[in-house]
Amino acid sequence: MTTSATNAPVRVRIAPSPTGEPHVGTAYIALFNYLFAKKHNGTFILRIEDTDATRSTPEFETKVLDALKWCGLEWAEGPDVGGPYGPYRQSDRKHIYLDYVRQIEANGHAFRCFCTPERLEQMREAQRAEGKQPKYDGHCLNLTAEEVTRRVEAGEPHVVRMKIPTEGSCDFHDGVYGDVSIPWESVDMQVLLKADGMPTYHMANVVDDHLMKITHVARGEEWLASVPKHILLYRYLGLEPPVFMHLSLMRNADKSKLSKRKNPTSISYYSALGYMPEALMNFLGLFFIQIAEGEELMTMEELAEKFDPDNLSKSGAIFDIQKLDWLNGRWIREKFTEEEFTTRVLAWAMENDRLREGLKLSQSRITKLGELPDLAGFLLKSDLHLEPSAFAKVKSTPEEIVEILTTVQPELESIVEWNVESIEAKLRAIADNTGKKLKVLLAPLFVAVSGSSRSLPLFDSMAILGRSVVRQRLKVAAQVVASMAGSGK
Repeated sequence: MTTSATNAPVRVRIAPSPTGEPHVGTAYIALFNYLFAKKHNGTFILRIEDTDATRSTPEFETKVLDALKWCGLEWAEGPDVGGPYGPYRQSDRKHIYLDYVRQIEANGHAFRCFCTPERLEQMREAQRAEGKQPKYDGHCLNLTAEEVTRRVEAGEPHVVRMKIPTEGSCDFHDGVYGDVSIPWESVDMQVLLKADGMPTYHMANVVDDHLMKITHVARGEEWLASVPKHILLYRYLGLEPPVFMHLSLMRNADKSKLSKRKNPTSISYYSALGYMPEALMNFLGLFFIQIAEGEELMTMEELAEKFDPDNLSKSGAIFDIQKLDWLNGRWIREKFTEEEFTTRVLAWAMENDRLREGLKLSQSRITKLGELPDLAGFLLKSDLHLEPSAFAKVKSTPEEIVEILTTVQPELESIVEWNVESIEAKLRAIADNTGKKLKVLLAPLFVAVSGSSRSLPLFDSMAILGRSVVRQRLKVAAQVVASMAGSGK
């Protein structure tokens, strides 16, 4: 499993999309690749996959890089450090992919598709209604060359799709799942080139992995079903595919998929709450090694030494927050000297200018320094221990408060740049759209975010706390108030 067909020097990559807050699942996959490279004296690469131009932003790219650096991961090649196979950002490589798409098309393995989004949606709805798996129905598969030329020259929008075999199955070996067989009939005719000239993830992924000489692709198991498309693309281009390894998804204790709708998943959330990056990596790294009880506390070097990619579990990596808390406590107590601990605390308090900005807002609101913990302490707390009584001064009913909190939470996710101005603009827009006075909307948010009806300005506080912490506090507040409403209080 651990060597490629060509026995080339090991090269692995993490390829996040900058479309949101960096997820702990990204750190989990990145750590595996990092340890795999160390184990085989190979090269670990970071590549930004921003083919989704509508959702990818420079802000989220910066957050991804900063989060993975905070985790203690270092890459030999990437958009920030360069390297011999750059550029390492797909949007900067747009000129590369077209030749590969045209090669596949010229060899008869792809076709132009002129179907409108409306037709495709109607097609999928009809398939779902019949209980079928939604996939392209081949409507444009057999257009004549003359008709294709005429429609292209007329400027008709179109995409390029790959052809899929109609019989048999794609059989391959996965480094974790072993021998896998997927029928071709279940594989969609994937779009390779979008109407705007950008490649899809699948096309860019294969071309970039080839050009960057990636020998092993280790990623989440949700990509296992895409392997036939990727293998087919390698075949169509006459290239040798890498070794594939699909890691079990991180899951909650109830085996459900780890998602931000249920639990905090952003790396920035764990950083803001004062988890040590060493402890988080220690926690994630234990999924990749076999150890005896009592050996859990491990540095990155020790994880690399014990790393065992040949004995990975397929049952799922359970994100046990109690175990993470236990490991984090042990790191704080056992691994840091007094000086190191003090340094860590000060660095954490100053993270994202949290303490400095909090003090700036507090200066005009106190008469003595001893009032600071009550006024601004919420900026540093991991848990507000919110009680229903905290909402006593909010004039809205519990039902109205829950409605406000559950309306605001997803709306805040659409903010591209998280700052005071964008937060204020979004909340004012929500007030307008819901027909509520701004002060009625803000009152429960104030308590949810700070734990008190007297605190620092709301928009500034939300900006300082960060999106991931605010998201979790609104979620917790909604649960607290819902219990209040359910009890009839």
